[in-house]
Amino acid sequence: MTDRPRKAAGDAVRHPVFARFYTGLSERIEPFMGPVRGELLTGLSGRVLEIGAGNGLNFGHYPATVSEVVAIEPERALRRLAVEAGRRAEVPVDVAPGTAEALPVKSEGYDAVVLCIVLCSVRDVARALREVRRVLRPGGEVRFFEHGRAPGRAMRGVQTGLDRTVWPLLFGGCHTGRDTVAELRDAGFEIGEHRELIVPDRGPRLPTSYCVLGTARRP
Repeated sequence: MTDRPRKAAGDAVRHPVFARFYTGLSERIEPFMGPVRGELLTGLSGRVLEIGAGNGLNFGHYPATVSEVVAIEPERALRRLAVEAGRRAEVPVDVAPGTAEALPVKSEGYDAVVLCIVLCSVRDVARALREVRRVLRPGGEVRFFEHGRAPGRAMRGVQTGLDRTVWPLLFGGCHTGRDTVAELRDAGFEIGEHRELIVPDRGPRLPTSYCVLGTARRP
């Protein structure tokens, strides 16, 4: 069991329509997302905190060297699915309510934090990353896979326009063009290996296609 010194917000985020859409979409794209999840999580060990676990599709990719996964998911419908996925996982998984900006866990209690398509939708990225830094032990690692900024001016303009208008309203608070690497660096993390990638790697490029996958470390 995980220790939770703070009262977790049971339903701080409610997006039931988006939750149904996200569940169906994530299952359809899993054939090409699965390898990305595997790369994101390979080599992890010890206690891991996953923030914004969604419907729990990462759980099946955690290596046996992980002793426990504590998964935070604020949306009720997705959290129920994550609990079911946790029961099928080969590593111990404890799913809890909570938000990225106020994680209901103790400080310096985790060897790694996983951020997988979650920073795009948090309301206060700087505050969320302060929380990530708080819960990581010194030298602990962040694994991130997030939407990123497009390289071209035209598509970047599209991302900016969508993020300021309809996209967050339609897609559970998601923003397509946040700069994850810069945000982590500004929060005091040491940036490790990372690379930009297009997801999916075939077909038309959408504002959400531009992603970044990598690691960072708490000094």
